[in-house]
Amino acid sequence: QVQLAESGGGLVQAGDSLSLSCAASGRTFSTYAMGWFRQSPGKEREFVACITGSGRNTYFANSLKGRFTISRDNAKNTVYLQMNSLKPEDTAVYYCAAAGTYTAIIAQYDYWGQGTQVTVSS
Repeated sequence: QVQLAESGGGLVQAGDSLSLSCAASGRTFSTYAMGWFRQSPGKEREFVACITGSGRNTYFANSLKGRFTISRDNAKNTVYLQMNSLKPEDTAVYYCAAAGTYTAIIAQYDYWGQGTQVTVSS
């Protein structure tokens, strides 16, 4: 079992950067692929990025390539999402999740955090 806790959300202006963290419990963190997802009001939860257990491979939603970066520190049981050049449409609750396989498919993620709100003002 993995417990996840996101942090780092907040209110920023368009063009700003923000870094989210997701701390995981348990000794087996490095065996899980990790993903970031987001959900805006009235919309379905959508994929943002994912990273393999080793951190060697990453994958991003096409619309976010070049602005967002995902990384992890297995020694700290933490995965990060660096978001640059933020836009108002990036406003959402951001969730981290853990999966037994490297995937962008939401249904394949077994463990979820509670989410952290990111609000980007214009």
